[in-house]
Amino acid sequence: MPTFDDDQDLKPGEDSPSGEEGLGDQPIDGEPVPRRSSEAWPGEERVDTAERTPGGMSGGISFPEPPPPSEIDPIIDEEEFDDYQEQGNEMGFFEHLEELRWRIIKSVIALAVTAILCAIYLEELVEKVLLGPGRQLTPPLQLQNTEMMGQLTLAIQVSLFSGLILAIPFILWQFWGFIKPGLYEKERKLAGLIAAATILCFLIGVGFAYFVMIPTSLDFTSSFTFEGVDNRFTISNYFSFILGFILACGVVFEMPMLSYALSRFGIVSPGFLRKYRRHAGVIILVVAAIITPTPDPFNQLILAVPLYALYEISILVSALGTRQRTESMEEIEEEIEEAL
Repeated sequence: MPTFDDDQDLKPGEDSPSGEEGLGDQPIDGEPVPRRSSEAWPGEERVDTAERTPGGMSGGISFPEPPPPSEIDPIIDEEEFDDYQEQGNEMGFFEHLEELRWRIIKSVIALAVTAILCAIYLEELVEKVLLGPGRQLTPPLQLQNTEMMGQLTLAIQVSLFSGLILAIPFILWQFWGFIKPGLYEKERKLAGLIAAATILCFLIGVGFAYFVMIPTSLDFTSSFTFEGVDNRFTISNYFSFILGFILACGVVFEMPMLSYALSRFGIVSPGFLRKYRRHAGVIILVVAAIITPTPDPFNQLILAVPLYALYEISILVSALGTRQRTESMEEIEEEIEEAL
């Protein structure tokens, strides 16, 4: 009886070295001829020789029964496929840096565009917006320039500073767009709402500064005089006062949104904010003294009172963020338990 080499491939219809028709891996002398498990007959699924039983020369090979349909691996549904696809599309460290770079570039472009627009409409901006609160006083403020190139330099500074104030909403939108991929799926749906709320808080701060704090501060500053001394402010000092107050109030009014973001990441909690409420009051007075352009306590109180009110609102917002974080973590734990 001929023997065959293990590595020799014989197919039905081929002749063996001895001229006999190829018998494949039918048993020879009662022993099965091993065949590489990667090979298979035409139309036959791969079966290892260990799963075969010896038989005679005429079809003594038996194959295992195919598994029932219930034991076949289920096809991944659409939701799982989307999860796998999202996992495969996760950005790496350098991709995050690239995303941050483009966000910064867009913010700089927005700042340049708004600054150019402010320079084009500089006369209307200065006459109707910036000089408006001073001219509404009784008597109107008397402003003067004491430097040779002061008004030209001031025009450039006003254009840049006003452009920054106008570009901040777009910059905040880019910020939330950058951190959006790091949020949970449900949080991503709220990212647009959170970004809109952040921009709204900034605009409320700008409006509060322009319509409430600036007229009150200018009225108090101009009316506080000594006998024989006139208040004649420089134009650069006046614009620094106006623009600085607007920007500072807009940033400070972001306190509730900052509290919400920190609570969602588990950095702060409402209990922590309540515990250090008294300490926060002292810090708010110090911050108000630093932000207020004038050193008088009246202006400091005008800013400190709204700041403390914002702190109390931040406690409520922090409670909301903490509750949402807890619910998200519970849902994730339930999904993990179901997967296991």
